[in-house]
Amino acid sequence: MRKFFEKVKQKVKSWGFDDDNAEEAEDEYLELDTAAKKTMSQKVIVRPFVLNDFTDVKAIVDAMREGSTIALVNIKPLKDKDLVELKRAVNKLKKTCDALSGDVAGFGDDYIVVTPQFAEIYRSKDNETVEIKEE
Repeated sequence: MRKFFEKVKQKVKSWGFDDDNAEEAEDEYLELDTAAKKTMSQKVIVRPFVLNDFTDVKAIVDAMREGSTIALVNIKPLKDKDLVELKRAVNKLKKTCDALSGDVAGFGDDYIVVTPQFAEIYRSKDNETVEIKEE
């Protein structure tokens, strides 16, 4: 372990940061722009999506990975078309949300909400998880 720290110390010295230059480095400072403008990426976007087939999940997952999108997903077209594909799509969204520390919940029979890490979905005792009812 000691050899490792000696190698690091030698590397740092080779970059010009030895003890002799430490006093000079303390006198230098960096100015930061405290009046920086807010960018659009700092806003939260609530974006509607429609699941017509399983391939539509990619757009939702990509939006979730950006980190500032809350997705309102209409699952009715896929629910009417193919229930197995709907389950696959919802499971993919759940896995992505788990990986991003997000949240998924259903509301009504035809919509689900997918949120990133900073948002939490209120749940009453009636609806704890997203479940697809087979008809």
